[in-house]
Amino acid sequence: MPPAVPGPFLRRRRLGIELRRLREQAGLTGDQVIEGIGWASASKLSRLENGRSRPDPDDVDALLTLYGVAAGLRAELTGIAHEAGDMRGWLRNFPVMTQQQRAFAELEAGCAEISEYNPVLVPGLLQTPGYARHRIRSAARVAEGAGDPESENPEAEVGARQARQSLLVHVPRYTAVLEEAALDRRAGPPDVLRDQLVHLCELADMPNVELRLLLRDTRVGDWYVPPTAFSLYRFADPLDPETLAIESGFTDVMSTEVNTLNRYKVVFEWLCKSALSASDTLSWLTEATGRPTGTAVESTAAYGPATAPTQRRRDSGRLTSER
Repeated sequence: MPPAVPGPFLRRRRLGIELRRLREQAGLTGDQVIEGIGWASASKLSRLENGRSRPDPDDVDALLTLYGVAAGLRAELTGIAHEAGDMRGWLRNFPVMTQQQRAFAELEAGCAEISEYNPVLVPGLLQTPGYARHRIRSAARVAEGAGDPESENPEAEVGARQARQSLLVHVPRYTAVLEEAALDRRAGPPDVLRDQLVHLCELADMPNVELRLLLRDTRVGDWYVPPTAFSLYRFADPLDPETLAIESGFTDVMSTEVNTLNRYKVVFEWLCKSALSASDTLSWLTEATGRPTGTAVESTAAYGPATAPTQRRRDSGRLTSER
């Protein structure tokens, strides 16, 4: 099982923030740093400060010398620089990992809190292998139709997603708002959807996991409609930057920009207030598997997700309209 340690992506972001702070504290411009160290390109410093490149420990050491950094902080940042560049060592913690899954795995590692919303799908950390397989294979068909070669083997992608899910037990707090549409018959065959529902019931019983269901006719805030899927990541060390990941179907965008993060935090708060409570969500999921609440799962479903109960009353005081 992968350890609960930050991945190289987060280490690069943390190092970049510290290097920029130290440069500004030293009263140096980027051009002065480039001239002082003798680097040929100004973009090298920019990539380091923005966490976009794998740091060379010698380059980091040269910067720390120029900035006159004290021994204690120097040792800490040198250690972070080594962690930021040790992608191969970090990946040894996983049985399988693909390029497509790697960025999310790096973000999820070492998290203190993850908050996720997806308007049409079950988030990747919650997907069963069957549900994930349909998502990955259907996306591959789109790439083929566009004339693009398939970048990864679908089964390797399924395995990578399962490897990411082993991190879920390490996250102190995980919250997801699920749309009812993510569990209807458009998402997969009945047996796949039933397995997914059962799995969600099991996850909802974990002490660190909170699932909330947003029913189809639920109003969010002042008729707000979230435009895309997104995830928010907060880390145990307050100096590690909170990160936003936006999923837009075929392209993922990641940001640590505070104003952007704060907007998505507001949206997530609205979604949580509008969705069913965690206990009502578990009741809905339990009924949707075709079994009474609190009893063992039967081998066959009494009804599929499309006929699952949707008339349950929400907690009073929510920003929703009653069905």
